[in-house]
Amino acid sequence: MNFALWSLIVGLLLTTMALLGSLLRRLPLSTGMLYLGVGMLLGPAGWSLLTPDPSLHAPALEVAAEIAVLISLFAVGVKLGMPLSDRRWRVPLRLATLSMFVTIACVTAIGVGLLGLSLGAAVLLGAITAPTDPVLASDVQVVEANDRDRLRFGLSAEGGLNDGAAFPFVMLGLGLMGLHDLGTWGWRWFAVDVAWAIVGGLAIGAALGALIGRVVLHLRTQHRLSVGLDEFLALGLIALAYGVALLCHSYGFLAVLAAGIALQRVTNVPRADPPEPVPAAGALPDRATTEKIATDERYASAYLMQEVRDFNDQLERIAEVAVVLVVGAMLYYVQIDLRVVVFVTLMLLVVRPFSVWVGLLGASASRDQRWLMGWFGIRGIGSIYYLMYAINHGARESEAQLLVELTLALVASSVVLHGISVTPLMSLYARRKARDRRTAKG
Repeated sequence: MNFALWSLIVGLLLTTMALLGSLLRRLPLSTGMLYLGVGMLLGPAGWSLLTPDPSLHAPALEVAAEIAVLISLFAVGVKLGMPLSDRRWRVPLRLATLSMFVTIACVTAIGVGLLGLSLGAAVLLGAITAPTDPVLASDVQVVEANDRDRLRFGLSAEGGLNDGAAFPFVMLGLGLMGLHDLGTWGWRWFAVDVAWAIVGGLAIGAALGALIGRVVLHLRTQHRLSVGLDEFLALGLIALAYGVALLCHSYGFLAVLAAGIALQRVTNVPRADPPEPVPAAGALPDRATTEKIATDERYASAYLMQEVRDFNDQLERIAEVAVVLVVGAMLYYVQIDLRVVVFVTLMLLVVRPFSVWVGLLGASASRDQRWLMGWFGIRGIGSIYYLMYAINHGARESEAQLLVELTLALVASSVVLHGISVTPLMSLYARRKARDRRTAKG
């Protein structure tokens, strides 16, 4: 397809989203559903303008999904403004550890017992499909860094944490398939792939995020330097954290998330005299005023985070367009049979609710929040990345094809079903929460 036709299609899609974005937020639809449909039209099932065969283009698809996940993790990190000592962190930590472990265990049992997969491939399937997605879950994410809603915060932080926490189980699955060295009795897997990779990734990301944040604020407030190009700062910190983590054989996804969280905390240090609201960038009359605000000690931190968040939000939407279009085109390679239907149904209606119920036993969450967390286990770009990672690391062709079909069917079903239900369910949740608040005051 020539460049002019691609320009026409991309231009129409982006312009349509810009014009209809506000309308879609009021309808039982999501942007992901629209991108998925367009991807199907562009793919082999439609006009054959986009033919991303997973067996042929897995390396390129892995890189595309990897970039999208990195952008989304950093974007989530800079929105998680709750202090680490806040009790609200307990919910996502439980979801990203205990609930994810229960999910992988359930999928492993389904894979071996119902799908006929080997133990390694079943564990791998569990690790691929366990992570929830912070990009496609944007409608249930925290809106601002000080958003204290337990449901939004829990789902946002879970989506960031389990995108990295699933990696040890991916390596375990590959090891059981003979494609990764687990060590005698699994010592290497536990010591390197679990303990060091997780702790090291979080530590590296937190250190770099805090360091870069402090250096930038010092240069701006004390020397009026390093003003502007906050987009470069965001992209640079993502690349720096990811690169250092990988070179140290730790998990880059967790490093990027930790870098975003650390940067957000450095730039939101409490003051005895809170600053006035930061003027919107678009309302600033000239560059001189912008520089004055960006270097003012009262505004510097809040202004930096405002710029970084705005840039990351836009970048995250672009990544969503690219990856979900490709997912829609790849649906051509999915053969829907009884195994696929049973797996998707069990994942959405049994495994996710059950894993959330187990993970939140004794947690501080209302009944509505538990039910919605059990439903909004949105699968997406993280699962696509791990799927392509497994294919590129030698998963057997017969099992890889089934993994592709199951994963793509689950992601597509999640995009459609959660996209249809998110607006009415979140509106109902908001009304019931407001009613309960009025009742408590009365």
